[in-house]
Amino acid sequence: MATRKILVTGGAGYIGSHTVVELFNAGYVPIIIDDFSNSEKSAIKGIEKILGQSVKLYIGDCNDSSFLHKVFKEEGEISGVIHFAAFKAVGESVNEPLKYYQNNIGSLLSVLEAMKTFNITDIVFSSSCTVYGEPEELPVTEDSPIQKATSPYGNTKQICEEILYDEAQSMSTTIKAIALRYFNPVGAHPSANIGELPLGTPNNLVPYVTQTAAGLRKELTVFGNDYNTVDGTCIRDYIHVVDLAKAHVKAIDYLSQKENQNLYDTFNIGTGKGNSVMEVINTFEQISGTKLHYTVGSRRIGDVEKVYGDVRKAKEVLAWKSIFTLNDALTDAWRWQQVHGKSASL
Repeated sequence: MATRKILVTGGAGYIGSHTVVELFNAGYVPIIIDDFSNSEKSAIKGIEKILGQSVKLYIGDCNDSSFLHKVFKEEGEISGVIHFAAFKAVGESVNEPLKYYQNNIGSLLSVLEAMKTFNITDIVFSSSCTVYGEPEELPVTEDSPIQKATSPYGNTKQICEEILYDEAQSMSTTIKAIALRYFNPVGAHPSANIGELPLGTPNNLVPYVTQTAAGLRKELTVFGNDYNTVDGTCIRDYIHVVDLAKAHVKAIDYLSQKENQNLYDTFNIGTGKGNSVMEVINTFEQISGTKLHYTVGSRRIGDVEKVYGDVRKAKEVLAWKSIFTLNDALTDAWRWQQVHGKSASL
């Protein structure tokens, strides 16, 4: 197991960096690809501090086929790929759809082509609950209807899943693919060596909460309080990033046990329950002892009213389940902010 290399595209990003740590802890050898377009090189130092040793890093763009071929050739035998590299801001995707289609879909195509050239069969794809659009029933299961995406970002995830499905149906190649449809990752590594530190203004709720509490932001905007929910604010399934990272390791483990067969499957990765935006704010105020300044604004284009998932399939098939609570995640996020917050990009 210790010699099994796993290529992690976007491995310096928020979820990628935590997955690199968990891969190492599980006995794998993670190899990172990142172009640092939406991450910081300090994440590599944080990973290495946790691991107590250096990690292999290639700096480049996953849309660059020649670069990918060079990496695969230099590394020799690679057991599998975990593909995170993608743009991920719902709001930005609404304003710049071509940027999202070119990067998110193009990078997957380039990775799959390189895998085929070098006879690598196993891939775990970073998908999203956004593929469900505005769900008709909750909680959503893996068999829930795929609704029209509410944003170009969500549509890129739907298209990428379709690409993986079609490739798995092909008789011309062998591919074993899992798409992990995860909900809203939050928190940070308990060591506070890696965490979510977005470039510029945060697009996600929790880093905006922690940066507001730290005084880096004047106030937090709650986008809409007139939804059909318990308090009028959007509901999401907030999962601790360490739990999420471990799910990727379980997925790689699962694929390694399936030999000589084409495979494509999807799994919801979340806690199985939803919390509203106001519940997150109130919980954060309780655990931090800090009063947040926030205002209520208009609804944000592309936002789904409420979504949370049924995660029984992941438990039964992958032997994975979430362990950390929302309190845990917010505690770790606040610790991370307090340690590293002064370096946040404003």
